[in-house]
Amino acid sequence: MHRLTLIAALFAVALSGCSDGSECTAIGTPVGVSVRVQAPIAASAETAEMQVCWDGACKPARAELRVFQETGDGGCDGDTCKATAVPTDDKVGFATVQGLPKQPVEVRLTLMGSEPVAEHTLTVTPKGRFPNGPECGEGGPNVVLTVEADGTVRES
Repeated sequence: MHRLTLIAALFAVALSGCSDGSECTAIGTPVGVSVRVQAPIAASAETAEMQVCWDGACKPARAELRVFQETGDGGCDGDTCKATAVPTDDKVGFATVQGLPKQPVEVRLTLMGSEPVAEHTLTVTPKGRFPNGPECGEGGPNVVLTVEADGTVRES
């Protein structure tokens, strides 16, 4: 009997090291609408004002637009590499929309500067996101809108 207990204990210890090593962090996924505005339109846009509608009701949302930064190469020294933040001519912002569903919604988007810069209405479908991978559960939902340089808007 002791031998069987010892074997079972050894198996338990051996199997405890079989996890894939991934951990679920406390990082979350914001619920709402992300907006990216490309140049040259971004130069005149300061905010993105929205009405997000579903099931017969609308919720207002507002995103302050800020300069979008890309990752630039900061060079390497031996086995250590650096990255730098490089400003672009594009702008980005995020507007929280509580209760946003994972179903089609209508978004009325107005880019504002000192006066309206552009207005668009489109139907998009917010999606759940997995910031830590699918094994850690779903966050969101949210949707990303891109205002192209020519003024068209697409779900990205």
